[in-house]
Amino acid sequence: QVRVVESGGGLVQAGGSLRLSCTASISISSVNGVGWYRQAPGNQRELVACLTRGGITNYADSAKGRFAISRDDAKNTVYLEMNSLKAEDTGVYYCYVNLGFRGGYWGQGTQVTVSS
Repeated sequence: QVRVVESGGGLVQAGGSLRLSCTASISISSVNGVGWYRQAPGNQRELVACLTRGGITNYADSAKGRFAISRDDAKNTVYLEMNSLKAEDTGVYYCYVNLGFRGGYWGQGTQVTVSS
C-alpha cells in the first residue's frame, strides 16, 4: 500500500499564490508519473498538471502560465506552485501517483479556496 499525502491548501485572495505538496511513501523518482487534479463543487475531477518520470510536464489550459509542477526526489515530494489564483481555481486538489500497470494511488485531497 502506498500512502499519498497532500498539504498546502488554504484560503487565499484572488491574485495570490499557494504551493501544494504531495508526499508519497515510495520513491517518487521510480513511479511513472504524478498528477494534480482539481474537483470543484458539482464538477468532475479534472487534471490540472502532471509530471512524468522523465520530467515531461503537461498542464490544463487554465493552468498554463500560472501553475508549475516540480518534484524533489530526495523528499519524495511533488509540488504544485500556483500563482495569480482566480476564484475558478477553487476546489479540492488531489494528487495521483501513477505506478503504471500496478495502478495508482490517490491522496485525501487538500482544499483550496480563492476569494474574489
